[in-house]
Amino acid sequence: MSACPMNIVVTGSSSGIGRALAERLLAGGHQVWGLARSAQADLAGRDSRFRFQPCDLADWKQVERAAAAVASEWNHLDALVACAGVQGEIGRTVAADPAGWAATVQANLGGTFHAIRAFYALLSRAPRRAKIVCFSGGGATKARPRFSAYGAAKTAIVRLVETIAEEEREAALDINAIAPGAIHTRLTDEVLALGPAAAGEAEYQAALRQKTQGAAPMDRALDLVDWLLSPASDGISGRLLSAPWDPWPTLGERREALAGSDLYLLRRITPAEPGPSRSAVPLKDPKVEQ
Repeated sequence: MSACPMNIVVTGSSSGIGRALAERLLAGGHQVWGLARSAQADLAGRDSRFRFQPCDLADWKQVERAAAAVASEWNHLDALVACAGVQGEIGRTVAADPAGWAATVQANLGGTFHAIRAFYALLSRAPRRAKIVCFSGGGATKARPRFSAYGAAKTAIVRLVETIAEEEREAALDINAIAPGAIHTRLTDEVLALGPAAAGEAEYQAALRQKTQGAAPMDRALDLVDWLLSPASDGISGRLLSAPWDPWPTLGERREALAGSDLYLLRRITPAEPGPSRSAVPLKDPKVEQ
């Protein structure tokens, strides 16, 4: 992380990864403004560099008001980290409550879009290269039975990140998505509380293993956010990076090759005719369809 103090907005900062990240950033000497539906007076009382505002990210008017409040205190924003998310409607898709399903997508995808849209003007005033980090995972790269609303929204966040990276290619901005790994948070406890009948046997057993045998380390996800907020990642944009699995600490050394490849992007892979499976192709290929 850069030694220069940054102004950073973190959504979903009242619990889980968002709270851990806010505390990490404060420990690094940065100013943090937390947005979440729950009040966060406890953290504000411990550190004067933390400010918060209760905000439902799914409600555009609330996010707009929050952005105005931040702009009244800060003349620029160096980074936005969109952590807020809910699992929402869980169960077989064909039997899901339509209103609950749509609300889940709105909370995750809509909430991420709202934060980016509301804070872009402040980010554009940053004296250094601005950074946006969005949280994906949770079914973005493979089907996740009984979690279709959450998985569809998290997949859409990745495509949103890719699209904005293309649209703002000439701007001094990097935007990326991260998959934090199977970290034990309140979402894990929600699955356990629902039980295998609602969440599915595979999801229930996975959550049970996370709780009893240990989950992916939180620090690895926080380290990836640190890296994406730092100058070491300048010029890397529009990617989905896995905190526990991808070699992200070394990507800065290969940024030019990465920019010309389809690595860490959502793509449809077609079979080579003739030749080996396209799954083995490491760099950009004309037969890789967007």
